Amino acid sequence: MIRLRINGIQVAVEKGTTVLEAARFLGIPIPTLCHDEGLTAYGACRLCLVEIGPPGRSRLQAACTYPAEDGLIVHTNSARVERARRLLLELYVATCPQSKTIQDLASRYGLRQVRLEPEYEDCIQCGKCVRICAEQMMAGAISFAYRGQRRKVMSPFRAQSEICRHCGACLYVCPVCQLRCHGPRPESVLCSGCLDIATACLEWHDNAMCFLDPCVACELAGPLRKE
Repeated sequence: MIRLRINGIQVAVEKGTTVLEAARFLGIPIPTLCHDEGLTAYGACRLCLVEIGPPGRSRLQAACTYPAEDGLIVHTNSARVERARRLLLELYVATCPQSKTIQDLASRYGLRQVRLEPEYEDCIQCGKCVRICAEQMMAGAISFAYRGQRRKVMSPFRAQSEICRHCGACLYVCPVCQLRCHGPRPESVLCSGCLDIATACLEWHDNAMCFLDPCVACELAGPLRKE
């Protein structure tokens, strides 16, 4: 067994377990857009970033692809991690503001503004559709084509694939294929229709007060609560 410490809690896991799996075993929520338990880890969205290592020598790593190691020290909700997640969510909202999944995450993690012009794209390059088609549907009807900014998901030669069964699995797992909850013509790129107050202690401490999902820090009394 491998023993590591996540947010001060020691946990023992089997070899081959990722940091994301170990954290979720403890009930600690970590956001993801590209991860699915039935698919191979991809590490594309980077929303699962966690801080790994002792203070002063820590680094940000994607939890979904980082293997658990003996003596590993992990912080999932430090101020550094929260800042990185909000920046990533700002980029995703600007890329696909029509996605309810992304808008809900932005509200959950306290994103208050988007400083970039919206692009209204239909893909965030998470690769979930490609992986589920190949790994679960055993079809491989779609894949990534081109590189860099031209990279996109498509069938071979842009032609209708003869091996596609029109099962809809690619649409089912896509985090973008959802409309915004308050209509197609919002006043702002950022919905914030389900906005929750950010964890109160993040402004004062380097780690979250608790890891309850949903967060109830605003209901907690005591010296750490912001008045």
